[in-house]
Amino acid sequence: MTPITRLAINGASGRMGRAILALIRDDRRFELVRAVVSAGSEHDGMPVFGELSTSLRYAHGWDAAPAADVVVDFSGPEGLSAALAYCVEHRIALVTGTTGIDAALEARLKDAAQRIAILRAANFSLGVAVLTRLLREAAAALPDWDLEIIEAHHGRKEDAPSGTALALGQAAADSRGTTLAKDAVYAREGRPGARRHGSIGFAVVRGGDVVGEHTALVLGHGERVELSHRATDRSIFARGALEAAAWLAGRKPGVYNIDDLLQGRQAKTTA
Repeated sequence: MTPITRLAINGASGRMGRAILALIRDDRRFELVRAVVSAGSEHDGMPVFGELSTSLRYAHGWDAAPAADVVVDFSGPEGLSAALAYCVEHRIALVTGTTGIDAALEARLKDAAQRIAILRAANFSLGVAVLTRLLREAAAALPDWDLEIIEAHHGRKEDAPSGTALALGQAAADSRGTTLAKDAVYAREGRPGARRHGSIGFAVVRGGDVVGEHTALVLGHGERVELSHRATDRSIFARGALEAAAWLAGRKPGVYNIDDLLQGRQAKTTA
């Protein structure tokens, strides 16, 4: 029988936190032991699963937190900082999707990975992880072909290109021994001239309620390869985070990513 993983969620009242809570109720792999919110949150002290289940309540901070096997963090830099300190002190694995981290916190994460297992990702979709792997292979196998990345999101999204599009571009650039700083092209208008060989172009679509779509075009003469991923349900990111938590619990200290998870699943399937 597979042992139950004791899970704590940091940023439990946020969009991702709520999505994870919705899934974990029916996931027998996990026991939820802590749901952390920011100080002053309207959820602080409220029952996590409603009045019919009052044994677990939202809490701010990590004081007197019960033992956990893994913390899943979707908070912010300040929340991640507190969760990281808790994980290091108690030797607990950490899954985090928090972005906007400064150099000091990056250094702490790097140092912490010598003592605990840490899995970081900007996008927890397993399908996007497979797309990234395929693009990396295609970019390396077809180094002289043109490369364009197109992404679409809902009209409320404020950043462009998306973090996932940039991560795809970086994966392709790494495969070709270059960088986005050197070869990315983010805008074309007027008469920009002929396409520069080796550049990596980005195009952005915003509108409606699109959850997220990413397509990588690898274009040669007389043929092209199209690699696409379309998200139709935001819960895929929560599902991916839970898969990461189940896989990471009990791992040796180090820095991991979603591709490590996929390789582990693949090795288990073919064993």
